[in-house]
Amino acid sequence: MPKKEGIRDLFDDIAAKYDRFNHISSFGADRSWRRKAVRAITDTDRPINVLDVATGTADFAIAVSRKAAKGSHITGIDLSEGMLEVGRAKCQGLPIRLETGDAENLPYKDGTFDRVCVAFGVRNFENLMKGLEEMQRVLKPGGKLVILELSYPKNRFIFSLYKFYSLKILPKIGASMTGNKGAFTYLPDSILKFPLPEKFIPMLKEAGYATVNARQFMFGVCRMYCAIK
Repeated sequence: MPKKEGIRDLFDDIAAKYDRFNHISSFGADRSWRRKAVRAITDTDRPINVLDVATGTADFAIAVSRKAAKGSHITGIDLSEGMLEVGRAKCQGLPIRLETGDAENLPYKDGTFDRVCVAFGVRNFENLMKGLEEMQRVLKPGGKLVILELSYPKNRFIFSLYKFYSLKILPKIGASMTGNKGAFTYLPDSILKFPLPEKFIPMLKEAGYATVNARQFMFGVCRMYCAIK
């Protein structure tokens, strides 16, 4: 099965329990990481047009909508209709539109958005460079990309603890909550395979972003990248 179809089916299956798993597995730290990324996105007093890629159940889109200037609009796009179904129930009354679509073939014109963001989804792209280029294409000149992604610590001792937790404990938590053991074997493995900043920052620059900055949270368990077109 192609990766896109596998990812879509995986998230369709765990959609109902995905938010709860995120909060429990990160000990609530995911909320703090999102708040930091939201501040990087909503750093202007003027209304902005935002695209949230791999929006999932729209947690990130909702957080952005609550902090963005009045008149802002957020579009969320995701492969998984199951995740979007959960998200639509949460977005009622907010300036958010959720659409089914592919991050590597975005159905928007060049220069449409002031901000593009991805929270915990870019590592699931089948073709990472194509996805980065597509997000750059739909950004306005001077627009900002904000990526929040799970990663792993460089410190060997902390990494050993992290690896034990993510490969041995997390799959059991996820399987007990959703009944899908495979999903929670794939997700930690995808984190370990995602490039660290020394490789990912050059990829962003190759995709056409002029300025790239990176921050890490919780010893590198989560990293945020801000890139300007």
